[in-house]
Parts: sequence; structure tokens; C-alpha cells
Amino acid sequence: MLTLDILAFGAHPDDIELGCGGTLLSAIAEGKKVGVIDLTKGELGTRGTTSQRLKEAQLASEVMGVSVRENLGLADGFFENNKENQFAVMETIRRFKPSIVICNAPEDRHPDHGRGAQLVVDACFLSGLSKIQTTHNGVPQEAWRPTQVFHYIQSRHLKPDFVVDISQFMDKKMEAILAHSSQFYDPQSTEPNTFISGESFLAFVKGRAKELGHQIGVDYAEGFITQKIIGIKSFDAIIQNKT
Repeated sequence: MLTLDILAFGAHPDDIELGCGGTLLSAIAEGKKVGVIDLTKGELGTRGTTSQRLKEAQLASEVMGVSVRENLGLADGFFENNKENQFAVMETIRRFKPSIVICNAPEDRHPDHGRGAQLVVDACFLSGLSKIQTTHNGVPQEAWRPTQVFHYIQSRHLKPDFVVDISQFMDKKMEAILAHSSQFYDPQSTEPNTFISGESFLAFVKGRAKELGHQIGVDYAEGFITQKIIGIKSFDAIIQNKT
């Protein structure tokens, strides 16, 4: 069974590329095994079809080089943080045993983002309780709780607890984003315009990364929120440069 270092969850098929694509690319370059789980198929999106979006997600996965990508098929716009969906997420966590889980922003423009984030946070905790029994392909699973759960920042201007230098991977991050071609700027598209389909939105994505990078003296960065204190053994772990 494949064991992952990082398992990233997104409410919609393009959330992860937008929110933490550069960080995942950086981790993969370091040799870490990374997986992606989309909670929904984004079927309520104004642009694109469900089949298109699944193909685009696969292409984006190939661009990033993730080890696995799956879709839980929850109801876009209407999934709940309930027992049934918590079990679906728990089964995935116990199957891949990630040390780190990354998920949506704790609150954001799209209500699925905050709700999806809390669903994943709750499932991460419950997944560590041995008296909760789950199975995969009829085989009982062992309890597993990730060491850390982080939230990537999306539309809202939330203050990060830490940022990750993605300067070497910004171009590849944008390539992964644009793999979701039905959703983003395409001058040839005849579909309705949306909040993310304009050329200015792609500039915003790069501008946000530029702003966060500036805070630590690098070209581009992604920001994360944590609800748990991060421990270090040495100050060397947090010294990136002398700027």
C-alpha cells in the first residue's frame, strides 16, 4: 500500500493547484511522495463539464508529478461535514497514512472551502481513534492521525502562520493551474465569464505569491495557516536567508 508524506485535499479540482501547487512541486522535487484528493467534481462550476474537469485534474496531476489523485465525489456546493463524509475522508487518510495533511482555507469566498477544511480537520482527528472502525476493500484499517494539518490561503487575504518559498516552481505551478483550461483565461472560450476566468485573476495569483515571497526576501511564496504549534529542534530550521 502506498504511504504518502503529504496528502492535499481540495473542495474542487483546481483548489490545490491554486492554493499549494508550488509547495507540492517543491516537496516532490525533494523526493517526497505527495497525493491529491478532490472532495467534489466541481459539477456546479459555471464553465466546463464534469468529464472535462476530471480530465483536466489528471493533466494537472501529471504536470505536478503527484503519486496519486482521487476524487471522493461529494456533492459540490451541498456536501456536509457529517458522519458519512467524515468516514470517506478517514478511509483515505488511513489508507495513505500521510504525515502532513493540507486542506482548504478555514474560511473563504466559496462556502465549500471553509466547510471542506473543517471536514478534513475533523476527519484527521477522528482517524486517530482506534475504536472507529473503517475498511478498504473489505480489509480493516488501522487508526492513523497526521502529525500536522495545514490550510492553504485562497481568495481571502488571510494572515499566514508561515510561508513556503516556491520561487523555483512558480512557472510550473501556473502550468498546473492552466491545465484546468475550462476554468481559467482563454480568449477563445465562448463560455460565461466567472470570478476566476479573467486574465486579471491569473495576475492576482502571481501577485499574491509575489507579495508573500517579498515578506521573506524571495521571488514567490505560498502561505499557510496552522492551528497547532510547530516544534523545532534548532533555529537552523527557520533560517532561510539573511535578508
